[in-house]
Amino acid sequence: MAKYVDGFVLVVPNDKTEEYKKMAEEGRNIWMKLGALEYYECCGNDMVPQDMGGGSARTFPEMAGAKNDETVWFSFIVFKSKEHRDEVNAKMMEEMDKQMDGMTDMLMPFDIKRMAYGGFQVEVEG
Repeated sequence: MAKYVDGFVLVVPNDKTEEYKKMAEEGRNIWMKLGALEYYECCGNDMVPQDMGGGSARTFPEMAGAKNDETVWFSFIVFKSKEHRDEVNAKMMEEMDKQMDGMTDMLMPFDIKRMAYGGFQVEVEG
């Protein structure tokens, strides 16, 4: 059965990078403990438009509406299958519910309304 990936694109203010990395490391530890195969948090650092033959492709900062003082992050988690992803994410939600119990405000180091998310079936792997 082919692997499955949850992918995220989000915008992090440059002055919140360390806070985001700390949150991402904690998330990685939990997702991996619960069964994810791989976990990646990737900070954009080469966002210059490239000519793809027929014109320049849009950059992630343009697509995400990032400002000069923000950085685009591309993150993804790898699972055995969509079913495996659903099982792990259900466990993750239970874990988050336990950790959030009694907390009224969770301060995210980014604007979650500007985050994009999707599940992807791996079709080609190398």
